[in-house]
Amino acid sequence: MNTQEFTLGRLTSDLTLPAFDCGDADLNSFLANDAAAYQRERFTVTHLLYCKADDDNLLLAGYFCLLTDKLVFDPSDEEQRKQWKVFNKLNRIHFNKHRKMYPSIKIGRLAIDLAFAGKGLGRYLMNRIINIVLSIEDIGCRFITVDAYKNAFDFYLKNDFRFLSDEDADDETRVMYFDIKRFAA
Repeated sequence: MNTQEFTLGRLTSDLTLPAFDCGDADLNSFLANDAAAYQRERFTVTHLLYCKADDDNLLLAGYFCLLTDKLVFDPSDEEQRKQWKVFNKLNRIHFNKHRKMYPSIKIGRLAIDLAFAGKGLGRYLMNRIINIVLSIEDIGCRFITVDAYKNAFDFYLKNDFRFLSDEDADDETRVMYFDIKRFAA
């Protein structure tokens, strides 16, 4: 994939979106009908990936939304206490004795138009997301989270995300996380 053909920008209120179809009605509908309102309310920020066509028009190749989040556990729940202990050890978290939550940034949506599927753009957007989160220097943030659809589990696993727990193993979506500390200076 030649990333120089692509540009990333933010959704703006005056923008008319080009056609977009990622094959998922929910993701298509969010972009067409809800993304601008969510952004006006400061619930999410939507980033758009454009490709310049031969006729100099811009094609919408993909998008993602980011919002704040947190990983939380209930210390009164014995099973969650055990999972949290394993989580802390796995992620080498120090000073964890009294922590009941960790700050994160959530990927609210991530989609690639069918015309651009299989070209590495999902991985490209994931790298951009990691760089955005790493550039946040004035607010603490340790993890990137996502409520991944079942058909996207493999994509997130290939991009070094882990399942938070097995409690949601039979659900259509599962909470997954990515530890950004390994990239931080």
